[in-house]
Amino acid sequence: MANHKSALKRIRTSEKKRLRNRMVRSRTRTEIKKAHAAVDAGDVTAARDAILLAISQLDKAASKRVLHPNNAARRKSRLMKQLHKLEAQQK
Repeated sequence: MANHKSALKRIRTSEKKRLRNRMVRSRTRTEIKKAHAAVDAGDVTAARDAILLAISQLDKAASKRVLHPNNAARRKSRLMKQLHKLEAQQK
């Protein structure tokens, strides 16, 4: 256990950040899973809505630096690629 006052404060703040990061990451993963499920179901409108929600969560996670911005961009790109592929199959 830390003995210095600054080290004790660092432990407290690190724990708060860890909990916040875990919450944001969990919410993001949930939305991504819902988006993948909607794409697999084949419903274009539901998939579009789910993907837009997932992209919003990815942007929030990137802005809070929970995810690296390039990681979020890559995931958004892959989701949109799946959506465009689904839309092309429907036509």
